[in-house]
Amino acid sequence: MKLAVIYHSKTGNTRQAAEWIAEGMSRVSGAEAKAFSIDEVDTAFIGEAKGVVIGCPSYMASMTPEMRTWLMQGGKLGLAGKLGGAFATEQYTHGGGEMVIQSILTNELVFGMLCYSGGASLGKPVIHMGPIGVNGNVEPHNDLNHYKDVFLLFGERFARKASELFG
Repeated sequence: MKLAVIYHSKTGNTRQAAEWIAEGMSRVSGAEAKAFSIDEVDTAFIGEAKGVVIGCPSYMASMTPEMRTWLMQGGKLGLAGKLGGAFATEQYTHGGGEMVIQSILTNELVFGMLCYSGGASLGKPVIHMGPIGVNGNVEPHNDLNHYKDVFLLFGERFARKASELFG
């Protein structure tokens, strides 16, 4: 079962988070996961994928303009009926990552995707809408590596749900 992570990254932090999610997905038997920059999306792979997770950094408490422009073509990618998920990175602890995720999930719903949330049902750590990582670019006490396990776990949980839904 193919699963994809599509991201926009400015400094490499979101790319790293996307790669961790894909790694977590690949831990599930039968899952083939790949991460793609919005500039290098493999449309054939996306067409065959049963699930797609989309993410980007927070920019002024919103998704980046590049991600918004890319999402406008979402209907052309055949995303309807796929399991959808979202994630974000941010430079500040309260930098708007939740707003980014909510906006991405709203777009996925408009495309006809089924949006994933393990919520509290899977125990701790609770990941209601999607994982957020804070990088150390601005906050020296923070480092994206502190969030690696959450991104890996989200990918694994997402892949398990996709497998349950689509076999």
